[in-house]
Amino acid sequence: MLVLSRKSGQSIVIGESIVVTVLEVRGDQVRLGIEAPRELPVHREEIYALIRAENAAAARAGTDAPEGLEELLGGTVAGRPDRPPGETGQEE
Repeated sequence: MLVLSRKSGQSIVIGESIVVTVLEVRGDQVRLGIEAPRELPVHREEIYALIRAENAAAARAGTDAPEGLEELLGGTVAGRPDRPPGETGQEE
């Protein structure tokens, strides 16, 4: 980890497109200004952790989708044989 000391109004540059500026130091809080391209997401660490957890949960829940999709499309459901839409399988 790189550790830098900066005073209010001073900045650091990350790569070629990110500038972090110390806006204010008050007690144990530091206000930072971040200039970055709009396509680059910038999150507080705790928000980023929540986003990752939500994405992981959504990916796990997505594994059930093929079964539900099969049912909607009229495929085999709970041991029932495949039938074309509209056919009941009962003889007249």
